Amino acid sequence: MTRKILPLAAFLLFAPIGAEATVMRAVDFDEKVESAAMIVVGKVVSQHSRWDDARKNILTFSTFRVEKTLKGQPAQEVTIVTPGGTVGSIAQETIGVPRFRNGEDHLLFVRNSQAGPTVAFLEQGAYRVEKTARGDRMVHPGVTSAVLVDTGRGTAVAPEQPRTLRDFEGKVRETIRRREMLRMEMLRHKQAQSSLWGFVQRNKVLVTLALLGAIIASWQLVKRW
Repeated sequence: MTRKILPLAAFLLFAPIGAEATVMRAVDFDEKVESAAMIVVGKVVSQHSRWDDARKNILTFSTFRVEKTLKGQPAQEVTIVTPGGTVGSIAQETIGVPRFRNGEDHLLFVRNSQAGPTVAFLEQGAYRVEKTARGDRMVHPGVTSAVLVDTGRGTAVAPEQPRTLRDFEGKVRETIRRREMLRMEMLRHKQAQSSLWGFVQRNKVLVTLALLGAIIASWQLVKRW
């Protein structure tokens, strides 16, 4: 019996132990900007949690006093709904969902849902805004227990680095400007194609004659050679 136990104990001692982790797709910054209905900087001024209408899930409602709107319709306040929270003695928590506290400053990528405005891409869409001893306001990505993965390459992605609020705003506005320019270019290209096709449709006879003339001229040139 002892001979059987000792090898098993040695195996358990030296075998690698894998830790379980939640894996999430790393969302590109441009995709977050493009997908967000709103991007705002604001302070949490109130919070409350309650059951949903079906009394199956707890929802938390965090009201932000908006300081800046980087994308979307400007508003003085926005109430963000997130799954999880505490009602009485019952608490629910969802991995990857950002948590807010009264008095905190955050920068949020917001999307619309059936329950109301919520954070886009879970923790990847919520940033803390904190002031340094020098007075600089820094934007920090949310702390997450999930492993972010580039699904195209199948590799883990390092978390974003903190940056100043001014730099972050500049990156958002530059992304919006670049996306708008690309959208306008695609629209002009589509309009040009539509105009060309419209010309062909309106002048079918002339276009047909021109093509026939080109074919005949090419054929005669070939015969000469």
